Formats: sequence, C-alpha cells, structure tokens
Amino acid sequence: MSASQRFRAAVEAGDLEAGLATLAPDITFHSPAVFQEYRGVETVSGLLRLVFETFEDFRYTDELAGSGDDPVHALIFRARVGERTLEGMDLLRIGPDGLIADFTVMVRPLSGLIALAQAMGPKVEAAGLKAG
Repeated sequence: MSASQRFRAAVEAGDLEAGLATLAPDITFHSPAVFQEYRGVETVSGLLRLVFETFEDFRYTDELAGSGDDPVHALIFRARVGERTLEGMDLLRIGPDGLIADFTVMVRPLSGLIALAQAMGPKVEAAGLKAG
C-alpha cells in the first residue's frame, strides 16, 4: 500500500496520527490560501491537525494515481467549513523513501477557500506555525 493510500485510509478512519506517520521528515506543504510553503514534518503535522479539526463532513470521493513509476497521487475530497461547502484535492508526491515528500492542497469555490482561510488563520497564528 502506498503512502497516499495509507494517508487516505488513516484520515477516513479518523486516525490522524497514522496519517501523519506517512509524511517525510522534510515534507513541503503548499497551502491553498498562503503563497509561501510550510516545511518540515513538525510544522506540517501541526497544520494538518488544525485542518482536521476545522473541516466538517470531510470525505474523500475519488483517487487518481500517476501511471507507471510516477509517484504522484491525487485525493479528491468534499468538506464543509461552517456554512460553506467546498471541494478540493490533496496532490501528494511520494519521495524515494516511500513517504509523502510534497503535499499540495487545492480548494474550490472561492467562497469555500475564503471560509477555510478565515477559520484557519487565527488557529495557525495561535499555534505559531510559520510559512516560508
């Protein structure tokens, strides 16, 4: 089972710690709301913990995998933040160690992204998580 499949299974089971165990120590995370990336498993794990508590009714709906030896996977999801429903994609690139090395999140529509950014901003600041 690939790291992306283990990550999905862990999230769907509500076992965030098992999901975080699939992240590479030097992971890079690309937020849908912040231009600069977040780096390192400690920072990214903190960020994903906040996301996990912010999303409501989160569910993966589809999974796409690169062909052949391409270590890229996309997990398509739906969720809610307050009154806003959103769709998104977790684009996961697997490193040579078999762990998730690069994690990009994309969210639509804009109203859902704004709701997510407004909900996450104060939590990220309070946790002291820094991009860049």
